[in-house]
Amino acid sequence: MPERITEVTALLAEVLAPRAPLTVIVDGGDPGAAAQFASRLAAAFPANARAWNVDAVLGLIGPGGGLFDSALNVLEPATDRILVYLRGGPRHRFAEGDGEGRAQVVIDHRDPDWPVIRHLHPDLAHIDRWYLSESRAFFAARAADWDTKFGDDMPRYTEAVRLAGVRPGHVVLDVGCGTGRALPALAAAAGPAGRVIGLDFTPGMLAAARRAGRDECATLVLADARRLPVADATADVIFAAGLVHHLPDPEAGLAELARATRPGGILAIFHPTGRAQLAARHGRTLRPGEPLSEERLAPLLAAAGWTLDHYEDIPDRFLARATRR
Repeated sequence: MPERITEVTALLAEVLAPRAPLTVIVDGGDPGAAAQFASRLAAAFPANARAWNVDAVLGLIGPGGGLFDSALNVLEPATDRILVYLRGGPRHRFAEGDGEGRAQVVIDHRDPDWPVIRHLHPDLAHIDRWYLSESRAFFAARAADWDTKFGDDMPRYTEAVRLAGVRPGHVVLDVGCGTGRALPALAAAAGPAGRVIGLDFTPGMLAAARRAGRDECATLVLADARRLPVADATADVIFAAGLVHHLPDPEAGLAELARATRPGGILAIFHPTGRAQLAARHGRTLRPGEPLSEERLAPLLAAAGWTLDHYEDIPDRFLARATRR
């Protein structure tokens, strides 16, 4: 298998090369990461790309005066400059900076051997050019030990299914089912007259679900949540755990979930920890306007054809329940 860093830098070089002359500034990550990534990215450009300049910029002080701000905090995107931000390990020194919000390219760099593009500005490349392959790469590296790492979440999934209101005879779609941790509880609630379908776009996650025997209680389907392979008004309930905040366009994603749900059907958006706890796990704090904040989620749901009925964000659970209009 090719080195993951080679795949990522080759994709970025392909996307960016037509924009030369240009300066690319790489920042963030753990100590030394930006310089190493910048060197690999520069090497990925064709030999005739003489108008390129790829720099690692570290240690600038942001407008707040904090010594640990990202250099990107004091730089603005420009037509002749591309800002690349590396998300580093949990102790990296730019965890609280807002450089990520200013960057046109964001790369998950917690594992330097397995970098993954997590954001690419639409002016650089259409989302279909990179989103599916990069997201699969992100989750593929985590599939094998997902249940081992998060197995103690199972009781929270069972309780979330109860709160979602799944009833005997319901057709339930578990969209972004991962290793299928919710599938047994969903199947038990829907009963023998119901049907449960688990959909995920990462083959490794579905393989892990099969190894756990969860294909015995649900049909497993390889599918992109943005383009569900089901007819209109199929589902009575859609269960979406850890899905919405990963979608590149949450409103479009919620509209697709609405298309697949009958009028009066239910959408349960769930995570087995609260938002603040999840953010802390990734070395950051919550920021205003995030997709799952109540002030943003309610209008997103409304625009997509849902009515938000219940919103709960406590340390051991995030659960938003909405009804299809």
